[in-house]
Amino acid sequence: MTMTNRVMPWDQIKIPDAEYNVRLLAAGTDSIPLYWGKDTGGHCLFIIELQGDHSEQFQKDSTTVHGISLDLRAFDNPSKQRLVLKLEKHVDQDIFLSLCETLIRSLHPLTDPVVALAVTLTHIKRWKTFMSGRKSRFLSHEELRGLFGELQFLRFLYQRRLDEKAAVEAWVGPEGGHQDFIFGNTAVEIKSVSGKERNTVRISSEDQLETLCDNLFLVIFRLNEMSESNQTMSLNALVRLIEEELNDTDAVAVEELLRRLAAYGYIEIDEYDAPKFVVATRQAYCVDNGFPRLICSRIPEGIVRTTYEIELEKISAFKCDMVRVTEN
Repeated sequence: MTMTNRVMPWDQIKIPDAEYNVRLLAAGTDSIPLYWGKDTGGHCLFIIELQGDHSEQFQKDSTTVHGISLDLRAFDNPSKQRLVLKLEKHVDQDIFLSLCETLIRSLHPLTDPVVALAVTLTHIKRWKTFMSGRKSRFLSHEELRGLFGELQFLRFLYQRRLDEKAAVEAWVGPEGGHQDFIFGNTAVEIKSVSGKERNTVRISSEDQLETLCDNLFLVIFRLNEMSESNQTMSLNALVRLIEEELNDTDAVAVEELLRRLAAYGYIEIDEYDAPKFVVATRQAYCVDNGFPRLICSRIPEGIVRTTYEIELEKISAFKCDMVRVTEN
């Protein structure tokens, strides 16, 4: 997913001789004023104008973000301040723009500058995890679809077996686990396939179908991409749904969820409002003796980074009910 053809809002702003040049975003009379800007070094800026003195709140809740500097500056009018976000590297413009657009959407309905600053600093803390992670780029279509499937299973897990916090902690894939979920003595590998794909599933390493747990399952979500309907859901919409469900019972689980999403490479940006998916089928397989797989302990020495495909028709004998996955 790229944005190389997008027109950047900073393109039409000249580099100033001093301080920065700005362009006001269209806003209602009561809205928090927002600006695109550019400083003397040609850096891209996003500026939030706040009524009042917010120095104490900024000092208390501010954080440093890799690739983005944050500064609360005095305004010509002593009753106002400006929160200035500056992008350090021009090459990250596309990501910075998407993050700014997400922030604009969150700030648009707000009129209270205290709330606006709190919302902004909360977003920035999320960006910090994202920008410092190993995947500070846009998710590919395959990664997006894979994350959608893993989050579908996460919902199934906290609705059927574990409490919310334990379910989120069981999602170990973003943390580098060989399988996507491990809980109790059970490991689960999630795969998402397109409804248009042939009847195979791709296994990306010799570790994915080998575990020290007594129980190992392969769960496959077949996803169909569809236009807008009551049944379809985007990745952003699914994340928001899970946040709402977790917020009802466990705020700590929400923070852990957001951290793991960032480790995966996700943060809410407009680009993930599409495509929209519907789960056509979900099927669990019990990976036990006889299941066709390549595992590290049986691969000849010298062979590394194996990738292979399993024909689903050939593993039909290993099908099991989804409920069995959470029973052990």
